[in-house]
Amino acid sequence: MDPVKSDVAHVDMGADPEKYDEVPRSGSRQQSVSLNRNVTARIQNPLAGIPRATLFQNVEDFARDAHMEEQIPLLQKGALVAQDPPSFESVEELDETERDALRNEVLHKWRQPVALYFTVILCSIGAAVQGWDQTGSNGANLSWPQDFNVPDTPPKSGPVPGVDYDYNSWIVGIVNAGPYIASAFIGCWLSDPLNNYFGRRGTIFFAAVFCLLSVIGSGFSQTWPQLFVTRLLLGIGMGAKASVVPIFAAENCPAAIRGGLVMSWQMWTAFGIFLGFCANLAVYNAGAIAWRLQLGSAFIPAVPLVIGVYFCPESPRWYIKKGRYNDAFNSLCRLRNTPLQAARDLYYIFAQIQEESDIIGKSNYVTRFIELFTIPRVRRATLASFTVMLAQQMCGINIIAFYSSTVFVNAGAGRLQALLASFGFGLVNFVFAWPAVWTIDTYGRRALLLFTFPQMAWTLLAAGLCFIIPQESNAHLGLIAFFIFLFAAFYSPGEGPVPFTYSAEVFPLSHREVGMSWAVATCLFWAAVLSITFPRLLRAFHPVGAFCFYAGLNVTALIMIFFWVPETKQRTLEELDYVFAVPTRTHMKYQLTKALPYWLKRYVLFQKSARLEPLYKFDGAVAEHQKVAVIKEA
Repeated sequence: MDPVKSDVAHVDMGADPEKYDEVPRSGSRQQSVSLNRNVTARIQNPLAGIPRATLFQNVEDFARDAHMEEQIPLLQKGALVAQDPPSFESVEELDETERDALRNEVLHKWRQPVALYFTVILCSIGAAVQGWDQTGSNGANLSWPQDFNVPDTPPKSGPVPGVDYDYNSWIVGIVNAGPYIASAFIGCWLSDPLNNYFGRRGTIFFAAVFCLLSVIGSGFSQTWPQLFVTRLLLGIGMGAKASVVPIFAAENCPAAIRGGLVMSWQMWTAFGIFLGFCANLAVYNAGAIAWRLQLGSAFIPAVPLVIGVYFCPESPRWYIKKGRYNDAFNSLCRLRNTPLQAARDLYYIFAQIQEESDIIGKSNYVTRFIELFTIPRVRRATLASFTVMLAQQMCGINIIAFYSSTVFVNAGAGRLQALLASFGFGLVNFVFAWPAVWTIDTYGRRALLLFTFPQMAWTLLAAGLCFIIPQESNAHLGLIAFFIFLFAAFYSPGEGPVPFTYSAEVFPLSHREVGMSWAVATCLFWAAVLSITFPRLLRAFHPVGAFCFYAGLNVTALIMIFFWVPETKQRTLEELDYVFAVPTRTHMKYQLTKALPYWLKRYVLFQKSARLEPLYKFDGAVAEHQKVAVIKEA
């Protein structure tokens, strides 16, 4: 066996999957876990159980192959720490500075290098482009259809003869859906080849240029087809950007705070929505060009992204995938507090990626896409990411983000009142995104979704029923706005940050780009469907029916999440291979027969003696690491 790979599990694809977890191994770990069918739900460290002399020899072989001979002592120390993380105090080779840095990973987990925070903040500013554009079109929808002779709603004086408002509502929907159509069918799928040739930073730069120029063009359009084309070009940038930025952030962040930092994508999207509503109000009295300024102003957040992206370190995992280990180490040195932590992460990532490659092997773009649905471990990640992304559209948030001004006008508000109410929605959406920075890694992605979806269902239902209140009553508009704001407050810390954070982390490195492309394409395709259909839905169902329809979709999404979305909090990207190796049927059975009865006993019948048997069994050092982390954070 290749000495570099002797610490890597060899997976016999012909072995009986029910017995595979007990297959003994020689020369390496005592047991191995099938990454395609992890029926015992055990999470294993790929370096655990390797004898010290063997581990050191493997590290030396790796360093020579990677042309990193001068780093052998450091890599060996890093491998010892990675092999048994909670026992680092007993590693004699470490000095006190290195031990302090390792202690701080638990005691002061937010104490990270400036380069890490710069990377996450700068790249997540790209999300503000998407948020700002949504609200730019939101306000512009009150004006541009009239300017381009495609009014979708009759004036208060009554319908104008000869104007087909139903037909025009489809045109308005299609123009608004332009970015999401292009994202779902072009932009997202460009992400994989762009990543392959230009890296994460190059893909972000490409996307940022499209987001910068296209929104300026939309402000100068003279007909609705021209506006539609500029929004299609915007979608190419949005799709590529949305597919790579969360991956870039996830791959650069330590596991303990990955959720909190990666969810800054949603925070900045919410901030962009808020700023877009501010811009809508700022140019409200600008006259005939107001809607052009509302659309064109979305170029502002794209400027720092274009300028600053190459000041960020490239993803170390992308460098490792390309065999550029020295570059990966240099990148990790900028993203971690000490060279020891960089060396530890470098070798640990390498070991797990080698284990992945034993299962998945080499593939091209087309086969990688097919394997999203054929390799069991990858297929489960595909299902989970599809579920959380689809749920973001099912929850109804974008009927507000895209059309809140239209909704409030339908509720009897004047144009300025509608923009002010939309501004309030944007403010609530941004403010309530902040708690998720802490809760997403404390309570977990799944827990946040299961708590917030029932709340979104009843608040949306209440908002819809408030349309029944006579318009003459002061309570009519006030209660509609109140329940929409409450809906946003529940959305922002749950289904807001989770989908992009979750989808960026669930796929193995070999399929991460195409997997994220699939997830984002799912989200934006259904955003396009929503954008096209909602104006017509509003005319056919009226606001009461439309809101009640989306309240029902929230309940459907809750059931899908309950059965198909495993928890991922505080696991490294590599350990998630074992989480998603658990068969879907095993996960569903556990949720139905163990988790649900426990919840009913504990929180409905208030039986404090109720206990929940955990689904995942942490193996060896991983189990001890989990225990130590919980104790120290308590």
